[in-house]
Amino acid sequence: MKKTYPLISIVTVTYNAGEVLERTLRSVEAQAYPRIEHLLIDACSKDATLSLVRQYVERNTQPLHNIRILSEPDKGLYDAMNKAIGMADGEYIVFLNAGDKLHTSNTIEEMVQKIDWEHRGVNPAVVYGETDLVDNEGNFIRHRRLQAPEKLVSRGFLSGMLVCHQSFYVRTDIARMHRYNLDYRFSADYDWCIRILKYAERRRLQIVNTHLILTDYLNEGLTTKNHRKSLKERFHIMSHHYGRLSAIGAHLWFVVRSVIKR
Repeated sequence: MKKTYPLISIVTVTYNAGEVLERTLRSVEAQAYPRIEHLLIDACSKDATLSLVRQYVERNTQPLHNIRILSEPDKGLYDAMNKAIGMADGEYIVFLNAGDKLHTSNTIEEMVQKIDWEHRGVNPAVVYGETDLVDNEGNFIRHRRLQAPEKLVSRGFLSGMLVCHQSFYVRTDIARMHRYNLDYRFSADYDWCIRILKYAERRRLQIVNTHLILTDYLNEGLTTKNHRKSLKERFHIMSHHYGRLSAIGAHLWFVVRSVIKR
């Protein structure tokens, strides 16, 4: 019997992202893997963003990938991401921000080949990998400081965001059960990953390490630009999931670790 590989929904949320969007679009466009749905969720950009998106659609003449666009006001990044979760037709969903890119033109194909796919409801809950950091021109800066652990568990997130959100592929049916919490403006992705992993652990679902670099991540994202506010939210999230004492202990270790590295 011929094996059917999963449709992958890649989500890019934009607002006035014209300066960095092109490399994101090109990286998805270049993917050799044919079963890709690219959802572009825009908050009514006023710059060149939508013009770049239209050019992207026009280039997709095969059509090689299924490109879907939604441009309307939203309540922020995570509201837009929740909209994408509701729209997605793929079996897996991943969020690739404007300025980020898939590591190579074979990234999705290589990721898919790592998994023994079955069918909806049986496949791994999460598929994850490594991340490189790039600058505003897309040039390599360094490997991400926190390396993806061999075995990813929810408790491990006491050490921080162990896996970059853009290298964390989630079964879409599970994502729909666990939308982003809009009470968090800067770290809802951290909370979301923990909740997804806790669900997978309760259900004894697979969490698969691809051992691949999946994403080139733009080093100046929303969390980076709002570092202090993000840290406050992360402390609240840690306290909620692991208890206040564990959250305090983790943050004390972060301070010690930063001093040791100087």
